[in-house]
Amino acid sequence: MNPDEVLRIVEQIHLERKIDKEIVFVGIEQALVVAARKQGMDDSNVIVHIDRQTGEITAYRDNVPLTPSEIAERIGAQTAKQVMIQKIREAERDAVYDEYFGRIGQMESGVVYRNEGGATTVTLQNVEAVLPNAEKIPIGQKGEGRTLRENFRPGDRIHAVIVDVKKAGTKVKVILSRSRPIFVQRLFEQEVPEIAEGIIVIKGISREAGNRTKVAVYCSDPRIDSVGACIGMRKSRIRNILDELGNERIDVVAWESDLLAFIPKALQPAAVDEVILCSMLGRAIVLVQKDQRSLAIGRKGQNVRLASRLCDWDIDIMTREELDQILSNAVEDFLKIDGMSADLADCLVGEGYFSYDDLSVIEPPALMEMGNLTKDEADHITEQADFFADQLEKEALEPKENDEINEENEKENDLMENEA
Repeated sequence: MNPDEVLRIVEQIHLERKIDKEIVFVGIEQALVVAARKQGMDDSNVIVHIDRQTGEITAYRDNVPLTPSEIAERIGAQTAKQVMIQKIREAERDAVYDEYFGRIGQMESGVVYRNEGGATTVTLQNVEAVLPNAEKIPIGQKGEGRTLRENFRPGDRIHAVIVDVKKAGTKVKVILSRSRPIFVQRLFEQEVPEIAEGIIVIKGISREAGNRTKVAVYCSDPRIDSVGACIGMRKSRIRNILDELGNERIDVVAWESDLLAFIPKALQPAAVDEVILCSMLGRAIVLVQKDQRSLAIGRKGQNVRLASRLCDWDIDIMTREELDQILSNAVEDFLKIDGMSADLADCLVGEGYFSYDDLSVIEPPALMEMGNLTKDEADHITEQADFFADQLEKEALEPKENDEINEENEKENDLMENEA
């Protein structure tokens, strides 16, 4: 391999495969070292260097220079070519890996190539990516409780977000997703210029793909309606997002730093009467009218669940009457604990501790401060709370166990009757 040929090969690979020249030079050098070792130099310290300007090859064996003829003799051309191809493929893989690893979280557009085993292969610019079935948007249910997910045909152009990049032999495996919250965020950035420009900021997204998503947006400029900008005139902006998501329901709400103001917005469209924050437990008690309770909770608890994720607080929905009953029951239960005073019980309930389970996780220093207790007294209370919590759990399981026993007895009786 003469110097001009080396430079020509490097330039050709650099232009055709978009691999940095230095990576190609290093790959050829490594290939020549491997080839030399395969030609009887495996027990030697072989070093090969290629001049980046002239393409001239210099080689050393145990720090002794090899002449050009020795290089040609010692390093078989065919072996060097095979190893060089392998090294270049590895360099090409590494370049593709670095490119797409840096694009994790970005939106990509590709063409569906094939479907296999539920997964969809998508052709991107210079790599084939995979959209696993689990990363597709659910569109319904099929037999035996299995989830039916969106289906694509070869030739369809789709959008998805890169969520993972892995090396697999000489290839790169790129994983796509359409079901994660980041996909919704990228769609908003694409459709709403104010978000792309940073004028409006997405503060949080909670999503149950295929059903419902809540998006919290914020703008520091009070003259701009952040929610209205995201929805657009006559819903023009959000309609494109809904079309991409298969008409998944999207609630866009204005973010507030004050949780007392933000939680009611996160629970829209339900009307909220009052929010009580129990900061020690990270729990918010939301009081609503009786006719708003089911709306606040949502179908199968979806509305309150998404609101909780958006606010990063546990949210309990209840009416004023339900809260009063819970407070009364909690105080009554806490007074069964040895060493518990009425004042401490009231204080605990006021901080949002409503059950023995809640008490079992309280930090001893906090309990000591609230009740002016010693460490031994605080430990004694939490130990009793653990005991009562375990007892209640066992009592809750007993009816189920009895039902199972009764069901088995009924089956045996039916079998005996049939045999008779």
